[in-house]
Amino acid sequence: MPNLTDCIEEYLKKLLALSSERYIEIQRRALARKFDCVPSQINYVLERRFSLERGYLVESRRGGGGWIRIYRIETGQARPWREVMNSLNGNNFEPSRIRQLLKRMREEKIISMREARLLETVINDGIYDANGLSREKARELQHELLSEALEELLKVSY
Repeated sequence: MPNLTDCIEEYLKKLLALSSERYIEIQRRALARKFDCVPSQINYVLERRFSLERGYLVESRRGGGGWIRIYRIETGQARPWREVMNSLNGNNFEPSRIRQLLKRMREEKIISMREARLLETVINDGIYDANGLSREKARELQHELLSEALEELLKVSY
């Protein structure tokens, strides 16, 4: 039996698939009522299941008439991929998130399995640990190397 998070994710993905626009617009409170949960559960789903790495862009406006827009980033939309990489810097750069991004790029046939494996070596912490780099320095170097490698791979898209 799927859990609540899975149900909310599936519902939102169906709405996106049925939408004639490139996005859906929902109200957090109405969605929480539909699933009989607290609005923070909706936030959790949006943060975890509809992230940039997974191919989504989420915009929101708070307040009484507030809304949430969820965009599915299409393969041919090169600019969002650059934005994804730019957003994955500093505290946001985590190998687990990058693996999700690479998985999505493989699924969308933007990169090959071989290219994904090569890029995954860049985010392998073992290499950096073996060379005595601090976690902060390792993340900096990983971000730089991965950004440059992806930029080269995706140049034809830009």
